[in-house]
Amino acid sequence: MTVKRYPWHGSPSLIIHAEERGVKSHSSYTAAKAGEPASAFDLVRNMVSEKCLAQLCELHSDQKPILVSAHAVEYSGVNAIPQAMAEYLGSRLRWPVESLIVQTNVVGHTGADGFSRLARQAEFDGAVSENACYVLVDDFIGQGGTLANLRGFLLHCGARVIGGTVLTGKPYSAMLSSDEQQIVHLLEKHGPDLET
Repeated sequence: MTVKRYPWHGSPSLIIHAEERGVKSHSSYTAAKAGEPASAFDLVRNMVSEKCLAQLCELHSDQKPILVSAHAVEYSGVNAIPQAMAEYLGSRLRWPVESLIVQTNVVGHTGADGFSRLARQAEFDGAVSENACYVLVDDFIGQGGTLANLRGFLLHCGARVIGGTVLTGKPYSAMLSSDEQQIVHLLEKHGPDLET
């Protein structure tokens, strides 16, 4: 399947639970990233923020949103953190969790530079509930490509995406929707041909 992308206009910022240093230095991190479920649940239990849980509850929807994780095969194994986080959040918030939508290729984004992340795009497949509301879940936000591709897959299949949350990432990466000031600045710097 070809990667689908849609504008983020009006999308809320991602909810980031913990600082990157704390997550990556946690004793369960390496094993969780390599696919050890017990380590992933231990990491998630210790790092999920109560304040962020409250923010997730505020996401407006006329139905209970479905948590869907960007669980992926890494070079070290199947990254267990996103699915463990979705299941943990599901149990805390009493929201359903989708586990059959999966990344279908190996992209190796962990520790990768910007060009490698752009060159190797995550692709997703699985049964999507049309018109259902989804909340995206991942372990890390860098440039936002993986979540953009998961969101694009869901929207292409007729679903709605009302927000997203990650265990960690850079605070400036949480805002995926460009604001007017950013667009004006880019156009001033690069000219009107940027739009095309």
